[in-house]
Amino acid sequence: MKKIDLEAVRQIPGTGYPPPYDVPCRNRSRQALGDAAGLTQFGVNLQRLPPGSWSSQRHWHSDEDEFVWVVSGELTLITDSGEEVMRAGDCVGFKAGVRDGHHLQNRSNKEAVLLAIGSRRPDLDICSYPDIDLRWAGNGSPTHRDGTPY
Repeated sequence: MKKIDLEAVRQIPGTGYPPPYDVPCRNRSRQALGDAAGLTQFGVNLQRLPPGSWSSQRHWHSDEDEFVWVVSGELTLITDSGEEVMRAGDCVGFKAGVRDGHHLQNRSNKEAVLLAIGSRRPDLDICSYPDIDLRWAGNGSPTHRDGTPY
């Protein structure tokens, strides 16, 4: 069977961010649907954000495109341009190399679900976090902006 059984795809809780940057993302969970399908050129994640959770720290990628579609609920998109409310059916994309830090926050009182799709360029990509002392290169471990490890 080619159809992905969502019930069989493991829920991955929390985040890999080092403390204290992990706190707003601790309660999120995701299912790696792209991995479940055996995809290698782009990732697809179904992410669940309970009230108060963030999708990530605000970030931008040097070499990875990102696309997000809100499946259910209401989220607040925060970018360098400000804030926008996103509801089920709304979508947004972020082009690789554009220095526009972005993330989503669930400020509502209900769970929100989003589909996040991104290219996989671990050999080239550097993820930068403009609000915090964090940098993540490829499949490596997070570092401080000056390159020292956490």
